[in-house]
Amino acid sequence: MNFLAHLHIADHCQSSLLGNLLGDFVKGDPSKQFDEEIAAGIRLHRFVDSFTDAHSIIKDVKPLFSTEQRRFAPIALDMFWDHCLAKHWHSHHTLSLRQFVVLAESNIRHFKGPLPRRFNQVTDHMWQGRWLESYADFDNIVYALERMSQRRLRMGSLAKCSDSLDRHYGELEQQFLPLYQDVLKQALKASQ
Repeated sequence: MNFLAHLHIADHCQSSLLGNLLGDFVKGDPSKQFDEEIAAGIRLHRFVDSFTDAHSIIKDVKPLFSTEQRRFAPIALDMFWDHCLAKHWHSHHTLSLRQFVVLAESNIRHFKGPLPRRFNQVTDHMWQGRWLESYADFDNIVYALERMSQRRLRMGSLAKCSDSLDRHYGELEQQFLPLYQDVLKQALKASQ
């Protein structure tokens, strides 16, 4: 799951939006850096990532990617799941996607303590570029994967993953709902 799913899961579990968004930017024990509410959100983010990566649906769809792409398939799939969530947002939340994003941004920007510099850079671009809303359009997922692949030479195959996502779009989209329902259920258990 990527940024949008982590925020939605946090909301679903009544967990810290900030903590769940910080999950990829904080190393080590989060309780040594943040209060318990935010630390619990970071732990929930980590739980969701490990649960999703080990899920049988992920194992079933990984062979849809070429051997060269398989290493980057989890990243591409995380982006694709956010696409599915944005595309079908009305089935998952009472607020519009725009309303949800505005509330999430407001909630996160109200935090006054220090945050990792990279987190601030990425989220500033995310809010300004309206990434989360743009995920509903598959072409924006393709663009995001291309941009991410340019960060390091060894990540070149990540951009090619969009070909597999496109080729197997219908099959992957059908897998989203059962996967996401399972993730929401397990995340709720883990957060209690």
